[in-house]
Amino acid sequence: MSDKFQLLLKQIRFPEDHDAFKEIKDGSIETVKLFKSKRQWFFVFSFPSVLSYESFGLFDSLLHSSFNSLGAKASFEIRLVSTAYDDSLLGDYFSYALDSLKVSHFSTYSLFSNLKVEISNNSIFVKAPEHIIKENLQDRFISLISKSLSQVGLSDVSISVVEDKEASSSLEEAYQTNKVSLQEQAESQARQALQSILESAPAPKPVTEPSQNFAEKQSQRQASFDKAEITPMVDINSEENRVVFEGYIFDVEQRETKTGRIIINFKVTDYTSSFAMQRWVKDSDELAKFDMIKKGNWVRVRGRIENNPFTHSLTMNVQDIKEISHTPRKDLMPEGQKRVEFHAHTNMSTMDAMPTVENLIDTAASWGHPAVAITDHANVQSFPHGYHRAKKAGIKAIFGLEANLVEDKVPIVYNSQNLELKEATYVVFDVETTGLSAVHNDLIQIAASKMHKGNIIEQFDEFIDPGHPLSAFTTELTGITDNHVKGAKPLVQVLQEFQEFCQGTVLVAHNATFDVGFMNANYERHQLPTISQPVIDTLEFARNLYPEYKRHGLGPLTKRFGVALDHHHMANYDAEATGRLLFIFIKDVFDKHGLTNLEQLNTDLVSEDSYKKSRVKHATLYVQNQTGLKNIFKLVSLSNVSYFEGVARIPRTVLDEYREGIIVGSACADGEVFDTLLSHGIDKAVEVAKYYDFIEVMPPAIYAPLIAKDLIKDEAAIEQLIRDLIEVANRLDKPVLATGNVHYINPEDAIYREIIVRALGQGAMINRPIGKGENAKPAPLPEAHFRTTNEMLDDFAFLGKDLAYEIVVTNTQAMADQIEEVEVVKKDLYTPFIDRAEEQVAEMTYARAFELYGNPLPDIIDLRIEKELSSILGNGFAVIYLASQMLVNRSNERGYLVGSRGSVGSSFVATMIGITEVNPMPPHYLCPNCQHSEFITDGSYGSGFDLPDKECSECGTEYKKDGQDIPFETFLGFDGDKVPDIDLNFSGDDQPSAHLDVRDIFGEQYAFRAGTVGTVADRTAYGFVKGYERDYNKFYRDAEVDRLAMGAAGVKRNTGQHPGGIVVIPNYMDVYDFTPVQYPADDVTAAWQTTHFNFHDIDENVLKLDILGHDDPTMIRKLQDLSGIDPKDIRADDPDVMKLFSGTDILGVTPEQIGTPTGMLGIPEFGTNFVRGMVDETHPTTFAELLQLSGLSHGTDVWLGNAQDLIKEGIATLKTVIGCRDDIMVYLMHAGLDPKMAFTIMERVRKGMWLKISEEERNGYIQAMRENNVPDWYIESCGKIKYMFPKAHAAAYVMMALRVAYFKVHHPIYYYCAYFSIRAKAFELKTMSAGLDAVKARMEDIKEKRQRNEATNVENDLFTTLEIVNEMLERGFTFGQLDLYKSQATEFLIEGDTLIPPFIALEGLGENVAKQVVAAREEGEFLSKTELRKRGGLSSTLVEKLDEMGILGNMPEDNQLSLFDDFF
Repeated sequence: MSDKFQLLLKQIRFPEDHDAFKEIKDGSIETVKLFKSKRQWFFVFSFPSVLSYESFGLFDSLLHSSFNSLGAKASFEIRLVSTAYDDSLLGDYFSYALDSLKVSHFSTYSLFSNLKVEISNNSIFVKAPEHIIKENLQDRFISLISKSLSQVGLSDVSISVVEDKEASSSLEEAYQTNKVSLQEQAESQARQALQSILESAPAPKPVTEPSQNFAEKQSQRQASFDKAEITPMVDINSEENRVVFEGYIFDVEQRETKTGRIIINFKVTDYTSSFAMQRWVKDSDELAKFDMIKKGNWVRVRGRIENNPFTHSLTMNVQDIKEISHTPRKDLMPEGQKRVEFHAHTNMSTMDAMPTVENLIDTAASWGHPAVAITDHANVQSFPHGYHRAKKAGIKAIFGLEANLVEDKVPIVYNSQNLELKEATYVVFDVETTGLSAVHNDLIQIAASKMHKGNIIEQFDEFIDPGHPLSAFTTELTGITDNHVKGAKPLVQVLQEFQEFCQGTVLVAHNATFDVGFMNANYERHQLPTISQPVIDTLEFARNLYPEYKRHGLGPLTKRFGVALDHHHMANYDAEATGRLLFIFIKDVFDKHGLTNLEQLNTDLVSEDSYKKSRVKHATLYVQNQTGLKNIFKLVSLSNVSYFEGVARIPRTVLDEYREGIIVGSACADGEVFDTLLSHGIDKAVEVAKYYDFIEVMPPAIYAPLIAKDLIKDEAAIEQLIRDLIEVANRLDKPVLATGNVHYINPEDAIYREIIVRALGQGAMINRPIGKGENAKPAPLPEAHFRTTNEMLDDFAFLGKDLAYEIVVTNTQAMADQIEEVEVVKKDLYTPFIDRAEEQVAEMTYARAFELYGNPLPDIIDLRIEKELSSILGNGFAVIYLASQMLVNRSNERGYLVGSRGSVGSSFVATMIGITEVNPMPPHYLCPNCQHSEFITDGSYGSGFDLPDKECSECGTEYKKDGQDIPFETFLGFDGDKVPDIDLNFSGDDQPSAHLDVRDIFGEQYAFRAGTVGTVADRTAYGFVKGYERDYNKFYRDAEVDRLAMGAAGVKRNTGQHPGGIVVIPNYMDVYDFTPVQYPADDVTAAWQTTHFNFHDIDENVLKLDILGHDDPTMIRKLQDLSGIDPKDIRADDPDVMKLFSGTDILGVTPEQIGTPTGMLGIPEFGTNFVRGMVDETHPTTFAELLQLSGLSHGTDVWLGNAQDLIKEGIATLKTVIGCRDDIMVYLMHAGLDPKMAFTIMERVRKGMWLKISEEERNGYIQAMRENNVPDWYIESCGKIKYMFPKAHAAAYVMMALRVAYFKVHHPIYYYCAYFSIRAKAFELKTMSAGLDAVKARMEDIKEKRQRNEATNVENDLFTTLEIVNEMLERGFTFGQLDLYKSQATEFLIEGDTLIPPFIALEGLGENVAKQVVAAREEGEFLSKTELRKRGGLSSTLVEKLDEMGILGNMPEDNQLSLFDDFF
């Protein structure tokens, strides 16, 4: 026994009189490693042979317990001289290895601990159920066991996991539900095993411990939980035994297993990282104990961290949890001494800021701030929500924006004189500096070339020693090293020599404002005269002379004109290159524009739109009063419509024109006051600052990125800049406001902005990399959270207490007091004025009613009209009706039907004036000859179309049948004062014309497309997070990715337009009374302008018309053109058409032939798989039942789990279940309920509010229904509904569908022609023209792909098309081949029973090429493929495809004659 090992045995008190000592004493220590910081010891022991398990167990136990008592940890590895052992001993060591997984890898242990094990011939076989092997979990288990066995010297053991056919497949749930008890049981067994070993050792002196009852143990456990050390989540990267976290719950989900147990999955963040957590509970009673697990709560949790084998991520299995109070940041200043934030961005600042305006205002209000400003980048889209939220929160909202201010015209020449360009002498110069600030950085090189008539006549090149070593950044950029400047002339001497060199010349520089600014600052500093001679800026010269070029930098220009530029960013090379370019420009300006004089460059060459290239400077604009609000709306509109170039720009003169009622602030580091101060010093900054009403200063941390960009030296320089800004303001007697440039609310939210901003890519200015190669990275983003008053005072403490308080509190409060409350969103609806609108609506209504129902009108009609007109005319809605009527009438005159959407069909006036075909009166008979009518008002029929045929009792003429029994209240509310929302389905072909009709009726300046705002969606945000993780070498666990994606979602990304919504501004006001305007998605070429506000924000103030494009009217028009049948003459109760809904016999085919039991394929509204299934279950036979199906299929939780079950169980029928929202009101009124209550119940149910209203209110309704014998199943059905479809909408859809179905039954070839021309989304002509077998084979192929989830979207669309092709072929019609000389460009052609497809149906052949082929064949036959390609415009690929399909016949590749066409 080695001495060290003997000493160790004594230290761990290994009993020498124990049998095991004889075996142990032969060991030795080979290696010892000590990890001091972690207090860990690692031993390598050597033994002659494998220890008996009893000896090993005692040694292992004593070693660990001894070190643990010293607050240290011990681990070891055993090396053996001989590794002989029997299967029994191997079994003992396998148990040890398995038990060792309990602490470190409990999930693996719990999966494998109860499995059958067989050991023979030094091999271990573990029998596992199928799912463990399927998930490849055995590899990890084998690896862990092998490692444990190797550590005790058994490295040559073979371990296999084989499938146990008899094992229960429910082991996974057993693992989840029983793992706590398993663990406790395993720990108990381990304690017993250890106890048995220790009992054989000499007994230590007994220590009596007082016995504890369960309550005491629980109390101690809770106390330890309360005092436990909190671990930051970011520190946990592997499985751990007992960990305590504190954090915020941001996601919760509950799931019940088949056994009734409930798992609560939730995600928690402490803002260092996030963790997925889970807690199992027995039942709903135990679940109630964990009601603190809900989104938004802060909790302390203790549990075990395990690698979840199903999500493959670390998860905490929660043992203890308690809700904790989390104190958010508070503003600690007393009431009346709190600041006002004047510079805050919301999530409407495109891809730049995070908080919603509601969040911003709520935070300011909770801190007791008197007001808060909204200053989004270049837009005011937060205003409406901010306006409403501020009113609710009782805080003043200051409405503003951070505008992009530009100069109207940027001159080419400064200090211009009357000089001939070709005769002047020029000094073309360039400077190199240590940075961009003339105040804080130094000149290190001035180089110049004196040029006359294109020749260099003298040169100047001097380095200047700045007196300090050059930074690596400067050397990397300029190529100038310390050796270049060492021993150079003094700066003053170089400046004097350069002034002499320049006398009597015109100075020239590329981006001259920088070079001249630097020179003038240095001249002033050394009391030398500043530059007064003419200066030409070749950057602006190039921009105006070559506006077609995208880039006008020195590099791109020299490349374009072939001028050498060997070392860009060394002054001498840059100056010479600029000089060569100058004389090219002088020649071109004469050749292109005839300009010869220096003064003409500014007067004749500078373009009117040079603001487009002008450098953008930020300025903050604030609404001071109602006039200012309208002016800001005008400025936003002009910046987006007239002056948009990359960003929305506001030229200075335009701001001057609309400045009334607006306060202008100097903004951030991108404002011109700050930029001028940084570049040219205080005096120049004072001149610039005169334009502004106040000067903004921001905390030093906001300016910190400028240090990384080498624009500012250090924080001391930042503090000096802030003092200088205050000095600028003091000289002008202007107030200084401390603002925070808020981009998110709390410091921990910074990561969300980081992710959003970095998602813009390196092309964005904010992400421009600093440095080169692998070290290149963008400047850090500033700390831009919403600061409390005390935080802001701390940030400006360097100014002294009094000055800090003045700029943070006093001045911001005073400025807020100057701003009046304004009305951003109007309270009332402002409809346009149309002369005699009320009279016209009334006259048209009565004229049509008299025409149909006779004069005098039946009472029921007269009362309905009177009721509706009093509501429509009394609330000023006549103009909405009249406008809709005019639009529908114009489309009708162009030959198109117009379908109505929504509830407009609930209005009989709308029916009478032609807005909708749906007649909402009770079912009735109407004589077309003598106007006699008969109304059925007992509810026995759901639709007039279902009434039996009948002859007029007065004149014997067959009655017409109509009436859908829809109450008017469902359209305009019970009191008739709800703003009507008239949605119309125009033909897709006619939609653009209908849109232009709106302009024509109301005027172009009053009609705008309804604007929308697109935000970052959840899935997009997830992609941004993964991209950030990849690009910036971050590694986030899944829960943290989810948290970051949730935080990054919702930021404005773009703008757009509603597909059919048009907002009409009243013609006695202008659009700026309601909203600014812009182009959709900033596309200045768009035909329509949109509202700048999301149209929902103003939809209660202005008229919005929904003019949507739809296929149904287009298809009806096509069928009318083909057949000559007027669709209005088609009966809605055609018996043959109704047979489609119960079988396929009427089509002459069997269900097996077409793959569906009814004839629904291709019927609008009824052709989808979902509705086909409903039709198959219900077999509707009446129009009313079709209405029910339409309502059931469009509602949410109306069919599934509701009506479907009631019908299956025989409790109700298709006729009696709740289908459309209006049915509820009508049914309850027929049952005897008060109409007002019936209406209210309908409103509660249709919006899914039935279970959300108070129990008292709901019980009142239930009692009334039961008193009127409404069955309980009906009442229960109401409680399940989330959304319901209006009956008028269903009726309009079904009427259109039945017209299409009529043609399918009676004129099938026309139907198929129209379907393929208009509705089919995908074609595969090769298959479709190849006959029935080919079609069925392709359908089978796609079906198999669908089962494997491999079918593409195109294949899914193609399957729908092939279903119709298959039906058409089975009915005896033929789908023909594409024909080079018969096929049309875009329309299918009917030839007998054959459909000939158009060219556009060929995949890859567009509409323009299709039309070109048709036009080319008019000129003569195609003699060869070459000619077809040339004249027809077809690509080689398309010609090959046509050839493969046999369409070209034997057409040769070339034709000898055609080869010489070009010579004649």
